[in-house]
Amino acid sequence: MSVVICVVLSMICGAIANAADGVSVVAFHGYEDCLRLSNEDTVVTLCPAAGGRVMEYSVGGTNVLYLDPEDAGWTLEQSEQGQRDRRGQLSAGRFDIGPEMVVQRGNVLWNGRWDAEIVGDRSVKMTSQYDSKSGARLTRIFELAEKGSHLRCTQTIANESERPISLCHWSRTFAVGGGIVLVPRSGPVRFPRGYVRYENGLIRTRPNEPNIQVDEDAVVVSATPEFPKLGFDSHAGWLAYLSPTNQLFVKRFPTFPERSYNELAGLTVSVWYPEKDLVELEPIGPAENLDPGESADFTEDWYLTPFAFPSESREMDRDEVERQVQKLSE
Repeated sequence: MSVVICVVLSMICGAIANAADGVSVVAFHGYEDCLRLSNEDTVVTLCPAAGGRVMEYSVGGTNVLYLDPEDAGWTLEQSEQGQRDRRGQLSAGRFDIGPEMVVQRGNVLWNGRWDAEIVGDRSVKMTSQYDSKSGARLTRIFELAEKGSHLRCTQTIANESERPISLCHWSRTFAVGGGIVLVPRSGPVRFPRGYVRYENGLIRTRPNEPNIQVDEDAVVVSATPEFPKLGFDSHAGWLAYLSPTNQLFVKRFPTFPERSYNELAGLTVSVWYPEKDLVELEPIGPAENLDPGESADFTEDWYLTPFAFPSESREMDRDEVERQVQKLSE
């Protein structure tokens, strides 16, 4: 174990000894210094060693997040030293900053080591290194409720440079693939079919796809689409993913119809299907135009509940999904 990890573990263990129910230090997915938030129902495992991400979001012992066995224990330091030649395409509950097509950021934010601090019962704050490319330092606070599956994830972008910056929150959560995505439609409407499709460098505004069903209330992606990246203009403030693990994964997040979104197509939500058996669920925040010393935050509220997966029909019970979303958010 490196000296750095030993120091981090010592600090974390000292903090745990002083307070905080429902927080522990565990070894997980090849990392020795993960922090675990837990209550009777839910387990959340965080990874400060590589990317400040969520490694596990489990109810009933089943993790809805996708973990790639090839990135187990990977760190940016190993890559820089030539020990493990990976590009840092890390799995599980990732967060990022955008806008996607133009953002300039260093590796320290995306997959570098983060500092970890226990800030309360079932609550941990992780802080990135300063990134001179973007001019930003990021902090993330993860808070698990005393009961149930509610996990609050707040990312703060702080401009620590000497120049103005324009960035946005960009969530990039990998969930277990093969499921069904539901994005409710809610105005102001900009996309004729409720979504756009990224296709060979183009953005198709009127796509037609047999695996995507659209009506005036929602867009449902029932299986992997022909082209992997989809974008949505929804201001409903939530999306749902019905996983083949027999779980319903819900993200709630604020939207701002009156503000500018600086992602290329002005998306509030994106969904991406890489080649592997996973799906990326991406709430996107509005443009944050920050002068030196200013900061902005964005909060996602996560929920996870058992829900039978319709493996044969692949037709989700939308009324029941919406009832569950309402119930989980009460």
